[in-house]
This record gives sequence, structure tokens and C-alpha cells, in this order.
Amino acid sequence: MALRERLSEEMKNAMKSRDDLRLSAIRMVRSAVKNKEIDVRRELADQEIVEVLSTLVKQRRESIRMFTEAGRDDLVAKEEKELAILLEFLPQQLGRDEVAALVEQAIAESGAQGSKDMGKVMKLLMPHVSGRADGKMVSDVVREKLG
Repeated sequence: MALRERLSEEMKNAMKSRDDLRLSAIRMVRSAVKNKEIDVRRELADQEIVEVLSTLVKQRRESIRMFTEAGRDDLVAKEEKELAILLEFLPQQLGRDEVAALVEQAIAESGAQGSKDMGKVMKLLMPHVSGRADGKMVSDVVREKLG
């Protein structure tokens, strides 16, 4: 089932079960996807929807960090629940070990020598990990391997 159809089905299920938080999160995703479609003036493919989802996940993680620093535990809990719902729609996330293996492969392919070649490695790596791993974690692993 395509991601767009899955979002619609999950939204209907959330309405039927009266799960307000889930319904709100799915509507937020559908709204972000629709806004992106309006920007690019065409319907988004599944991979592009995953990119939109990744952006929303990144926003939730940043919000959780900020609310934690401010001591707003009520908002942290809400954001964490939304994050869990969003993660259900993303492909299975890669672990640090899996990313490290992909990084080593990309370093071998690009012939990167030091940290100045980080751009080459990231360019090769991102198509393989986009939507499946946090970009900051990938960047950290690349820096660690090249440094």
C-alpha cells in the first residue's frame, strides 16, 4: 500500500477510534505533504513523502529537546507521543552499526582520505540512508571514521 493511502486509512481508523492525538498527528502529516505538493506543483512520490515525514520527525526531536531544557514535561510528553506516531510511517530506522558499515563502504567507493572529503562521502551516502537514519547521526559517524 502506498504511503499516501496508508495515511488516509490510518486517519479513518483514528477517527473511528476517537484517538485525537493520532488523528491530529496524521492530519499534520497530510497537511505538510499537501503544502509540499502545492510548492512543487505535482503529486509527491512515496520517497518524497518520506522526506516530508523526516522533516517533521526532526522538528519533533528539536521541540522535545527545547521543551526538556525549559522544564515543560507536559509538552515533552505530547511531542514524544507525536514522534512515536510519525516514526510508524517511516521505513525501519538504521542503527549506528548499520550506518557505520554504509559509511565505510562509501569511504572506500569515494577514496576519501580525511575530513576534507566528508562532502564526497555524504553525497554517496545520503541516497542510501535518507528517511532511514537521522542526518546528524550519519554526519557524526562519517566525521568519526574520517577523523
